[in-house]
Amino acid sequence: MAMVQLRSSDLFLKIGSPPRARVDGGVRQLGNTSLSKDDMKDAFMMCVDEHSREVFKKTHEVDTAFEDPDIGRFRVNAFMQRGQIGIVLRHVRSEIPDFQQLGLPVSTMERLTLLRRGLILVTGITGSGKSTTLASMIQYMNHNSNRHIITVEDPIEYNYIDDRCIINQREVGIDTRDFKSALRNAMREAPDVILIGEMRDVETVQAAIDAAETGHLVLSTLHTINAQQTMERIINFFPPYQHNLIRMQMAMVFQAVVSQRLVPRKDGKPGRVPGLEIMVATPTIKQMIEEGRTLELYTAIRDSEHFGCITFNQSLFKLFEAGTISREDALATSDNPDEMEMLFRGIQRGTSTSMMPAVGQKR
Repeated sequence: MAMVQLRSSDLFLKIGSPPRARVDGGVRQLGNTSLSKDDMKDAFMMCVDEHSREVFKKTHEVDTAFEDPDIGRFRVNAFMQRGQIGIVLRHVRSEIPDFQQLGLPVSTMERLTLLRRGLILVTGITGSGKSTTLASMIQYMNHNSNRHIITVEDPIEYNYIDDRCIINQREVGIDTRDFKSALRNAMREAPDVILIGEMRDVETVQAAIDAAETGHLVLSTLHTINAQQTMERIINFFPPYQHNLIRMQMAMVFQAVVSQRLVPRKDGKPGRVPGLEIMVATPTIKQMIEEGRTLELYTAIRDSEHFGCITFNQSLFKLFEAGTISREDALATSDNPDEMEMLFRGIQRGTSTSMMPAVGQKR
């Protein structure tokens, strides 16, 4: 399939338009032949299993997964638009990349992944690599610890082969009715680790917090852009009268937020590289969360690099210094371009931060 050869992340299929693929963040047209209704019907029948077709008939949209031994595995979203079927396929790598291959700070990620309890959230916009980061964490556990891991996903993206861990993967709509039911029953299945594909509602968030409070390691994702927004989103899932309680619970169970954004490379290598914000549960950060001082989290992250924390600007600056990304892309990706400019001016004055320790590295 052309999208695999191009190393694209997504394939877009629409009747009356040529297929298009997302390559390194941009959308590229594949040929000049528009898809007909018969083409789309064939694609739908090939990519969507019988159970998912029944769901599609009722809801006019469905998430599922499709695998072909010759071309690989894909996450599939089928939907109706203007009375016709549309399909978006996301390529899921057959081999799960490790932390180094993903451009993640190895020592910090290894330490977080082997924690015994608490809540770790991987956040970012759609297509920022959240699922792949979680898969890399599960695979690292699988090779380096002895645990029972339960995943609850919609749909299952990566398939794991048991190594040192036993991994049970449950797909919403096939293996369980919904996230809430799966998480309630997971407590009776003696898990050490629970992966929740996405925290979409207050019931799922509460179940994740409860599981972390009772001694499990819980991994999940949120569609938030940074650590501050992540904490505010979790609190605001709940009614105001519960906010103080949830802040206290989050201060107790939270272990880390890993927020990521994919940035185009300028070093000639294919693909994109993650710019990161990592907030680790330091005593200061826990106190800020409990007291609702989320606006102060950025400063605490910036000043806690020796704990493994890093801001987006610090991460982007390191990538720029290494020649991996351009100045323009660093500024475009930054939440705080004024601060980013100050870092660049620091280079021009010879005040480089290249002597700062890498993320997770001891001073």
